[in-house]
Amino acid sequence: MGDNDIEEQDTFPVGMDEEGDDRGNPKRRGRRIEKFQKIFSRWMLPEELRETYLERANCCPPPIFIILISLAELGVFIYYAVWKPQKQWITLGTGIWDSPLTYKPENREEAWRFLSYMFVHAGVEHIMGNLIMQLFLGIALELVHKGFEVGMVYMAGVLAGSLASSIFDPFSALVGASGGVYALMGGYFMNAVVNFREMMPLLGVFRILVIVLIVGTDVGFAIYRRFITHEAGMKVSFVAHIAGGVAGMTIGYVFFTNYNKELLKDPRFWMCIVGYIAAFFFAVIFNIFLSPAPA
Repeated sequence: MGDNDIEEQDTFPVGMDEEGDDRGNPKRRGRRIEKFQKIFSRWMLPEELRETYLERANCCPPPIFIILISLAELGVFIYYAVWKPQKQWITLGTGIWDSPLTYKPENREEAWRFLSYMFVHAGVEHIMGNLIMQLFLGIALELVHKGFEVGMVYMAGVLAGSLASSIFDPFSALVGASGGVYALMGGYFMNAVVNFREMMPLLGVFRILVIVLIVGTDVGFAIYRRFITHEAGMKVSFVAHIAGGVAGMTIGYVFFTNYNKELLKDPRFWMCIVGYIAAFFFAVIFNIFLSPAPA
C-alpha cells in the first residue's frame, strides 16, 4: 500500500501540469502546432493534399525568405528616413529619387536597378501596406511551399514589374516592392479560383473577394496618383502592380499548385518559364535599342 501511495503522489503533479501549465509539456505544444498547421492547410491546399502536408509539416526551416526580405526593405526605408535629409517621414522626398537603388529610366543601363527598386519606398503608408500584405500572405505560403518557391515567385514579380514598366510606361520611375507583393497575391488568387470547389465555399468566396478588393483599391489609387494628381516630383509607374500580378497568376500559380509534385514534369511549368524568358529577352532588347526614354 505504501508503494502504491507513493506512485499516486508522484503522478499527480504530472497530471496537473498537463491540465494547467504546458511549460515543459511537448505534447501540448505539439497539439498547438498541429492545430496551427491545420488552419494554414485549409487556406492554402485542396482537401486531398492536406493529409500529405500535415504528415510532413514542420516549421523547419521557418519562413525565412519573406521575413528577411521584409527586414531589408524596412531597414532601407529607415536609412533614408533617418540618415538622409527629408522634409517629413510620411512621404520621402529627394533622398529616394537620388538613391542608387531606385529605378529611373535615364539610369536603366545600371541593370541592378531593375531589382533593387523593391527596397525603396516613398512613404510610411507605402512600405506599411507592402510589408503587411507580403508578411500576411508570404508567411502562410512559405509554411506550406517553403522559401524557394515563394522566393522565386516574389522575385519574378519584382523583375516583371520593372521590365514591364520600362516598356509600357518608359518615362516613369519605380520604387517599392509592389511587383513582388502582387505576384504572391496573383499566385494565391489563382490557387483559390482553381481549387474553389475543393475548399470550403465561404472560405473560397471570402479569399477571392478580399484579394479583388485590395487589388482594385490599390491599383485604382496608383492610377490616380499617376494620371490625375499633379504633385511635384517624379511620376511613379503603376505598371509594376499589373505585371507582378500577371507573373503571379502564371509562374506563381504553377509553383503554388504543385505541392508534393515534381515541377520539371509539369508542362505548365515549362510553358510559364519559356514565356517568362521570352518576355524577359524582349524587354532587354527593347531597353537597349527601342526605348524612347533618355539614355
